[in-house]
Amino acid sequence: MFIRSQFRHVRDAFKSLTRNGLLTFASITAVSLTLLLFAFATSFLLNMNSVAASIENDVTVKVFIDIAADEAEEKQLEADISKLPEVAKTEYRTKDQELEDVIESQGDAFTLFEGDSNPFQNAIIVSAVSPSDTTKVAEEVEKMSYVSDVNYGGESIDKFFTYVDTARNIGIAILVALLIVATFLISNSVRTAIYARGTEIEIMRLVGAKNSYIRAPFFLEGGIIGFLGAIVPIVLSVSAYYYVYNKGIQFLAGTSLQLLNPMPFLLYLSLVMLAVGILIGSFGSLFSITRFLKK
Repeated sequence: MFIRSQFRHVRDAFKSLTRNGLLTFASITAVSLTLLLFAFATSFLLNMNSVAASIENDVTVKVFIDIAADEAEEKQLEADISKLPEVAKTEYRTKDQELEDVIESQGDAFTLFEGDSNPFQNAIIVSAVSPSDTTKVAEEVEKMSYVSDVNYGGESIDKFFTYVDTARNIGIAILVALLIVATFLISNSVRTAIYARGTEIEIMRLVGAKNSYIRAPFFLEGGIIGFLGAIVPIVLSVSAYYYVYNKGIQFLAGTSLQLLNPMPFLLYLSLVMLAVGILIGSFGSLFSITRFLKK
């Protein structure tokens, strides 16, 4: 009996969708547009996080050692820095290595400074456990003996972390707002269909049909609308992302910045869009029919 009633609900749901073709199309379009915006916003937010993480991981503290320090004192300084709880690792670099890096990046003109004329200092490159700890590490190291200077980007790095956090919060707020808008649009579309079938629903109530029985086909209709509405955005999102990704990796070639690899990102995004479409469709419909039945 239960299985037979479920098949009846599915049949009634498809009949209703076909019979109210214009309203069904409007609902599917509303879902598609919202999910398309959702996909673009999600892709942008997650890729922004990926790029920001690449930049954050490259942020280090460069500690210049006082020329008055001997080899033992330099080793002691590096050991003291390594003991800080916020420090992940340290790398000692001689002034000759520093000069080699400059020659490699700036050209052979700097070969004039080789030997005794080398103006650089021995340095220690410090990586923090968390990028947000960079400022604290720099402040702690600056107080230590035999530290000539500390370079980590200063206020610009602090502002960068602030901007990234703000952008992430705004992105999450936009995603939540889109889901609310989608649910509202579907709810209104289904509500129109419900009022158009008001007489049919009243007859069902008069013959003793329970509210759960009346709600079932509408719930299924919403889920089907959400499913169908997710197909086009998934296809467009996958195509658009591959195009943007191929252009993006060419633009970012030679840098440490990375975009999210299409796989498995697009697979997860498609599954999420499908699930979100079905959920907001089902519960948008359920919300509308429940309000109608309370009257």
